Amino acid sequence: MSQDTADNPLPQEDLNLEGCSKEELCSYVRQLRAHVKQLRNIIAKSNSTAQDSGHKHQQAFDFKKYKRRHVALKFLYLGWDYQGFTVQEDTANTIEAEMFKALRRTCLLESRETSNYHRCGRTDTGVSAFSQVISLDLRTNQLEGKGVVTPADYCPNQKSGVPGSEEIPYLTILNKVLPPEIRVIGWAPVEPGFSARFDCTRRTYKYFFPKGNLNITSMREAAQYLLGDHDFRNLCKMDVGNGVTEYTRRIFRVDIQPLGQSHAQSNSMWELTVEGKAFLWHQIRCIVAILMLVGQGREPPQIVAELLDIEKFPRKPQYSMAAELPLVLYDCHYEGVEWQIDQEALQAVISHLQKLWAENAIKSAMIHSMLDSLQPDCQAKVEDEALLIQKGIRPRVYKRLRDVPVCDSLQEKIVHYQKRLKIPKKGKKQS
Repeated sequence: MSQDTADNPLPQEDLNLEGCSKEELCSYVRQLRAHVKQLRNIIAKSNSTAQDSGHKHQQAFDFKKYKRRHVALKFLYLGWDYQGFTVQEDTANTIEAEMFKALRRTCLLESRETSNYHRCGRTDTGVSAFSQVISLDLRTNQLEGKGVVTPADYCPNQKSGVPGSEEIPYLTILNKVLPPEIRVIGWAPVEPGFSARFDCTRRTYKYFFPKGNLNITSMREAAQYLLGDHDFRNLCKMDVGNGVTEYTRRIFRVDIQPLGQSHAQSNSMWELTVEGKAFLWHQIRCIVAILMLVGQGREPPQIVAELLDIEKFPRKPQYSMAAELPLVLYDCHYEGVEWQIDQEALQAVISHLQKLWAENAIKSAMIHSMLDSLQPDCQAKVEDEALLIQKGIRPRVYKRLRDVPVCDSLQEKIVHYQKRLKIPKKGKKQS
């Protein structure tokens, strides 16, 4: 499963704060603040639901009258205002929670637990997706066909469908009840054993960034060291607490290209594309952070090769990840899946996105106009645009990665979590 943007659980109460690094302590405080905010939202939402429950009564839907169909759903979302993709106990503000809310509201499934559900990958707070995929069993009008399964309690009647009847318009009815930032763009009938997670043959991420003063040639040179099979423990956040002790992954393709024609300008937008079979927790954001350092001339392109050499760098240098906002799960590829595209539903999605684009393009143009009017009168040095997407505090005097404090080694982390009974002695791999 993709772990580049997996949700970051709060540390346990017995965490030894005295032994944490500054970066870990700052991360802990941010998580606690977010946790408090999420709990307040849940309490407010629960109170509101309790007040409205007495006014809403809906007759229970009889799922026994319908067969189920194992399908793959492809959808996009703008995750800027969500707390990640995966359902969490302390917040309802996630993409997955909204998706299941829509599925239940449209009576397409009875429960998540009985739906044979899999997701292609998780995305973190603020991260978006152009092509997320999930697989699950949904109510169907079909009596037979690819993916159609007969529940043990199936009790047909005149509403159960007839041979040759049209399938439920999944896209149309879901998009009518989903929030405006989430839109289903395709579905496909798949075999009952199909898994959106395990049957994905490759995943593509994109990271959008302004050029600023970055040296794109140096960044491209550095990016080529990523190709092939490597141990990425120094270019991710090690998730030893969840049993991940294997950090070798394969990168198929990496590329950096401009968006549009005006790529020579400092405010032009560029995109980094990384394609692989599976990714580690925060892997893309760590890769971007290092490439940015190379583009700024702070590190040589060869630093990527050195970080991939775990004998030269047995412990990860402490550096800040790149921001989450520009990151997109761009594509999830499957062999033999034939996506069903409803042209009317697709046209509605395009019109919806055009409206969102126009609104945000106007905002962007207004801010750009403000910059144009203010910069000629500014005597001080204006910060490089590319620096604005980098997180963490930037020191006045930069220290090379060879000279900064380092994190615990993988072996030290394994021993630490074994003592806390977090992982078995041999650990476990994660795809």
